[in-house]
Amino acid sequence: MLKQLTLTALAALALTSAQAADDGWVSMFNGKDLSGWKSNEEVPGVFTVENGELKVSGGRAHIFYVGANGDAKFKNFELKLKVKTTPGSNSGVYFHTQYQEKGWPDNGYECQVNSTHTDPKKTGSLYGVMNILALLEGQKEPEGGQHIKVPAAPSTDGEWFDYNIKVEGKRITLAVNGKTTVEFIEPEGWDPIKALKNMAGRKLSEGTFAIQGHDPKSTTYYKDIFVKALP
Repeated sequence: MLKQLTLTALAALALTSAQAADDGWVSMFNGKDLSGWKSNEEVPGVFTVENGELKVSGGRAHIFYVGANGDAKFKNFELKLKVKTTPGSNSGVYFHTQYQEKGWPDNGYECQVNSTHTDPKKTGSLYGVMNILALLEGQKEPEGGQHIKVPAAPSTDGEWFDYNIKVEGKRITLAVNGKTTVEFIEPEGWDPIKALKNMAGRKLSEGTFAIQGHDPKSTTYYKDIFVKALP
């Protein structure tokens, strides 16, 4: 009987694994090393793997997803990952971007990660385009983009949150812990130079993903990073 139960359990596990493999989700981070990723090393050592998590700490640098063949590229997709901020941390997830050796990525959109940093644009913002805005006392509203005012960020320092980023055609949807924070439809003829300040590359095209290291005092964690290509 025990042998029969064991075989049944193994069969169920195999079926579950097959279903997981067929649902379209692809793991981007193995929890062991940075395989499939390329850091620009603007500040060396910002990206490390600790306890199965991607630790981002120590200064400005960006790590780009290149995939197994070094040429990862996405147009329509859904990305899901878990993120944990710490007090004063600032980070972000870029999409439709490409590798560059230094500076803030010129191409693509940034999905903000920020619970308590002094930047008023908080987690769930499509940075500079549609901002989830929590102003500190005395702060003025930033220029450019649309603003959705909230009393506090939808993420909490020290707690893992689910971040979902989806692009279908001209529609960009961001969600934090299952709740939509931004739904932005890029207008026809969108000209970010006219619509935004100093963000000429904020437009849909195709490209890869990047994770941001922001400043020396910032530490952020990532894990369970998965992507699904959409038609």
